[in-house]
Amino acid sequence: MLERERERVERALDAYMAADPSAPLLLKSMEYSLLDGGKRIRPCLLLLVSEMLGGEEATAMPFACALEMVHCYSLIHDDLPAMDNDSMRRGRPSNHVRFGEDNAILAGDGLLTKAGLLLMRQNGFDPAKQAIFEGAYAMVSGQSDDLNLNERSAETLERIHRRKTGALFRAACRAGAFVSDPARADEMGTLGDTLGLLFQMTDDLLDAEKDREEDKLTYLTFYGEAETKRFIEEAAQQAQMILQAYRGEAADKLRALVSALRSRTE
Repeated sequence: MLERERERVERALDAYMAADPSAPLLLKSMEYSLLDGGKRIRPCLLLLVSEMLGGEEATAMPFACALEMVHCYSLIHDDLPAMDNDSMRRGRPSNHVRFGEDNAILAGDGLLTKAGLLLMRQNGFDPAKQAIFEGAYAMVSGQSDDLNLNERSAETLERIHRRKTGALFRAACRAGAFVSDPARADEMGTLGDTLGLLFQMTDDLLDAEKDREEDKLTYLTFYGEAETKRFIEEAAQQAQMILQAYRGEAADKLRALVSALRSRTE
């Protein structure tokens, strides 16, 4: 579905990861997590929103890659023993298992810094840059609330997930608008919020057994499977309603992406 966009993101990430002879192990550990062939949903979303609104891929691509660097940094840190303590990521050992906790922390730090440097090299488009780092900070604050949870309520759950998971979806859609048609940024931000919740709720369904064992706070905790599935349908419908006014290949791909997120199995 997003093969073309994903391949272009992969090529651009390869190009942006210029070798640093002063820190070969750092570069190797950064590339291990960044260039491992993930789904690239967030950068593809940014590119498709920009294209749908009349933007140019050459303009949008650096922002898409910076966003993916932020996302991959967060995965490295999330997997650490002090956080979610996951030993596997995308079918192979997590960064800290492969390179050690110390080097994994630095790899995450390096990717976040690399994202900032990449955005600084782009002339103009300050709102798009701000959208990406607002999303990054919201993601971190959501993770903090999740780690230091002192209230188990449905309101707390949604507040955490809108930031921990949803913030980068929102950032992708808003940045895509800011590099193409800034007047659509608020509408695209709503689309991003909806897609983020859709992604998280389907994630909760897929990880239900593991989350129960670890007593994690999820949508199933409060609503059960049937109600969570109803919420998923409502979120998918809301996203499709936003997209129904748009035409063209990019809009069609975004509609297909909504359908794929709604029914994903991994």
